[in-house]
Amino acid sequence: MSDRPDPVRDGIPCLWMRGGTSKGVYLLAADLPSDPAERDRLLLRLMGSPDPRQIDGIGGADPLTSKVAILSPASRADADVDYLFLQVFVDRPLVTDAQGCGNILAGVGPAAIERGLVAAQDGETPVRIHMRNTGEVALARVRTPGGRVSYEGDAAIDGVPGTAAPVPLMFQGIAGSMCGALLPTGNAVDVVEGVEATLIDNGMPCVVLRAADLGITGREDREALEADATLKARVEAVRLAAGPRMNLGDVTETSVPKMILVAAPQAGGAIATRAFIPHRVHATIGVFAAVSVATACTLPGSPAAGLAKRPTDGRFAIEHPTGAVEVLLTFDEAGQVTGAGTLRTARKLLDGRVFAGTAASARRCGSKRPDAREGPGGP
Repeated sequence: MSDRPDPVRDGIPCLWMRGGTSKGVYLLAADLPSDPAERDRLLLRLMGSPDPRQIDGIGGADPLTSKVAILSPASRADADVDYLFLQVFVDRPLVTDAQGCGNILAGVGPAAIERGLVAAQDGETPVRIHMRNTGEVALARVRTPGGRVSYEGDAAIDGVPGTAAPVPLMFQGIAGSMCGALLPTGNAVDVVEGVEATLIDNGMPCVVLRAADLGITGREDREALEADATLKARVEAVRLAAGPRMNLGDVTETSVPKMILVAAPQAGGAIATRAFIPHRVHATIGVFAAVSVATACTLPGSPAAGLAKRPTDGRFAIEHPTGAVEVLLTFDEAGQVTGAGTLRTARKLLDGRVFAGTAASARRCGSKRPDAREGPGGP
């Protein structure tokens, strides 16, 4: 007999949190089925997928608000907590673990402390997070005055109203997180479907190409890009052709690589971006995608480098439709990128129990779990 609560009758303990510019549910692995397929069917029921409105679940009818963080005790000596990110698709019966999420990552440190996985220190608590999707460890610093998580502060990030406590995140060893190398083709520039592009993976597989080469300015808003069927078809054609070159195989059913259209900066940043994730347009840009784009700006001859205004202090402001996200890059003596960091915020929205739908709902949903290196991935 399992000691886990019945998800229909008893519900499951959960934290509903904003992490960066995303929202998701933070769950303990111990409260979920150990079988991945059974777990994924449960998550589809919790989020209300597949349904464009996710009306019968807690999902927010957008890829950015249909995310799951699963936490468990650290499985390695150089980490304090394990974090598995799962993307629950909104209108498809699909749950994927093929990549991480740097925005949801911002809430992992606070959530781990809230759930007793990490002991809080007085003042600030460093939390070493083993990102199970890619195998790297990130360092988050969480404000814990008096030994309790504080979400109040004066840090602001574009795409989120108001201010909150800062959550600095630092990464190392993320190059080739899914593709096996920073530049899986070995080139700073490749021609894909007649378009120059940089195929890069510094924490997130991305195809970085000039917006102008696809007939747009790169200043369009999210709604205009969403409505441009011709543009979206062209972007998808490039993505499908780039996938095998990036060691990702057939990406028809995946959400990697991300497609990043770049233009000259418009608001004093390093570069302007419009991100397809991959079939919807991101309201901002993902953390790891921003790191990959910033890294692309440092590659001589690349589309990004030709448009970027490169900072002298390593702080790259990556502009997006609602502002910018700052990425800090560190370099070795040869000028190669050695590490990356960013500043995010997080906020606890709800601490309680989430209830699943009935078994009949599960039969309507189903589940599909891709392999990170062979196929589907979540945004």
